[in-house]
Amino acid sequence: MDVSGQLVVVTGGAEGIGRALCERFHQAGAKTVIVADRNLAGAQAVADAIGGHAIACDVGREADIVRLVEETESRFGPIALFCSNAGIAAFGGEPEGAASASNEAWEQGLAVNVMAHVYAARALVPRMAARGGGYFLQTVSAAGLLTQIGNAVYATTKHAAIGFAEILAVTHRDQGIRVSVLCPQGVDTALLRAAPRGPEQLDGVLTAEAVAEAALQGIADEHFLILPHPQVLQYMRNKTSDYDRWIGGMAKLRRRLTAGEV
Repeated sequence: MDVSGQLVVVTGGAEGIGRALCERFHQAGAKTVIVADRNLAGAQAVADAIGGHAIACDVGREADIVRLVEETESRFGPIALFCSNAGIAAFGGEPEGAASASNEAWEQGLAVNVMAHVYAARALVPRMAARGGGYFLQTVSAAGLLTQIGNAVYATTKHAAIGFAEILAVTHRDQGIRVSVLCPQGVDTALLRAAPRGPEQLDGVLTAEAVAEAALQGIADEHFLILPHPQVLQYMRNKTSDYDRWIGGMAKLRRRLTAGEV
């Protein structure tokens, strides 16, 4: 997909990867970039800088996603590319135990990291299919392919996001709808800087701009899996080739992280 001349929506666009995506799509010639975020002031600042438009949106609420789609299409035209980028990572719980996070944390993680993708597809697939196609870019994480030591809610919800993206791509491919999942490891954002040190920070931290560039190229090539950290592909292969060995290795890494050895 060529984003030039297209209408693009980016959720979580006020900062981090979302902001970098908005800026990169603008640079690539997108007709209009809609910057959606709970932080409307932050979204407006990004929109002002790129000549886009800001819309307040809490992606964990289906009504907000529906309103975002309806307002965008009624004011600016059909959405060609919808980027479900907003996500959360701070849930508490682990290292006390894999199931130690509260029910509220699990519900919040599922709402923002999984159901937001479902809500976007529910609102947009019929519209896109009726006009011959469209594109979804879903920011997930390498944690959805591997795991996230010390954060069970994040790891689980990101795995679920990958699962939904796969079935979305399979089910609607013949309607001209394409899907990409953006799965970086460590990215220099406020979200990463606020998190405890984890393995994703031991293996190269990229700028948000580098991740946005990888996303743009991945969309241009219509790749389902976009890996800004190319080494993640080998990690996936290691995991699937010998799951027991991988579990043992990750458990060893967890012990070292807990002991402060890395």
